[in-house]
Amino acid sequence: MISDPNIPAAALDLFGDAVDFIFNEQQSQGEQVQVGGLEQVGELAWEQLKVTLYALALSLLIALPAGVALGHMRRGEGLAISIGNAGRAVPELALIALLAAFLDVGMFSLALALCVLGVPPILTNSFVGVRGVDRNAVDAARGMGMTETEIIRKIELPLAVPTIMGGVRTATINIVATATIAPLVGVLTLGDFIISRNVYGDAGVLAGAILVAVMALALELALAGLQRAMTSPGLRLTRT
Repeated sequence: MISDPNIPAAALDLFGDAVDFIFNEQQSQGEQVQVGGLEQVGELAWEQLKVTLYALALSLLIALPAGVALGHMRRGEGLAISIGNAGRAVPELALIALLAAFLDVGMFSLALALCVLGVPPILTNSFVGVRGVDRNAVDAARGMGMTETEIIRKIELPLAVPTIMGGVRTATINIVATATIAPLVGVLTLGDFIISRNVYGDAGVLAGAILVAVMALALELALAGLQRAMTSPGLRLTRT
């Protein structure tokens, strides 16, 4: 089989066109309008970030208290795992369409649908992290007269931070990647570049993919830094 020597050059050219699309406006495919450039990229990136943060906030609001409570009581392992597995199996586009039928097409319906992607890893990791805290430390805290709320807040949560944040990071990546389907329900995000190839061309599609990947990487690094800041130095040393 003889490989075409022009393929790498064509790929590099397309990558260069995609980078140019991100920074400079140009003519759309088939329509005499200007597309691309930092202004449009910034607007769509901001919408994608908003959708991601709204959905992540809803996921945390639903899953974190439930996972921490179940882990503290050391009960509900089957429930936590079942909900986690069920959440991963839900088709997001069908869920968005269902919510739009009963609520409305817009940011809230989209965030509510996408939060389903964030609930499973946050719930599972919160449960596993809190349940895995050394029981001797918990018993010692009870012996000192701490209430159950104080035990959760001062003992279990600080020790479970790395595991819980692992779930939050996974949830964030799941949500930001899936938010590219938002234009299908009327919320324009970076996914518009990927979905509307007839408008933006191949360079726009690749530019959208690059931008989503960069946003996911930036969020991952930001959350990794937050995790490190929230983890006590002693625990960081022990894990190392």
